[in-house]
Amino acid sequence: MIDLGVSKLALIGAVALIVIGPDKLPGVARTIGTLIGKAQRYVADVKAEVNRSMELDALKNVKATVEAAARDMEQTVHKSTSDFEKDWTDATAALGEHTSRDEFEPEGPEYRHPGKKWRLKRGTVPHWYKARHGVKTRAISSAARVARFRPKVTPHV
Repeated sequence: MIDLGVSKLALIGAVALIVIGPDKLPGVARTIGTLIGKAQRYVADVKAEVNRSMELDALKNVKATVEAAARDMEQTVHKSTSDFEKDWTDATAALGEHTSRDEFEPEGPEYRHPGKKWRLKRGTVPHWYKARHGVKTRAISSAARVARFRPKVTPHV
C-alpha cells in the first residue's frame, strides 16, 4: 500500500491549497472524504461477502458429512433389523410356530365405539341419588324463588 506520513500529507495539502485555492478547498476535502468513506464501505462489504461465502462452503461441508453419517446409520439400522427378522423367523420356525399376525390378536369382543355423549353419560349423577340427598334437579327462576320463599301475609281484620 501507499505509505503516507505526516510530511507527505502536509506536502499534498500545500499543493492542493495552491492549485485549488482556499475558497474551494473545504468542499473538495469533503467530497474526497465521502468518496474515501464509500470506498471503505465497499471494501468492507466485499470482505463480508467473501467471509459469508467461505462460511457457506464450510457449512456445506459439515452438512455433507452429517448426511453421510446419517445414511451410514440408516443402513446399519436396516441391516440389523433385517438380521433380527431373519433370526426371529428362524427361531420361530424351529419351534414350529406360525408367525402370522392373526395369532397374536387378543380373543374376546371387538372394540365398539361408545357413541356420542359417553363422557356426559359417565359423568352424570343418577336421579335417585339426587333425590335421596336433596340435590336440586330443576332450576327455577329468581321470581319463582322469591314467590316461593316470601312469608305469608295475613290480612288484618
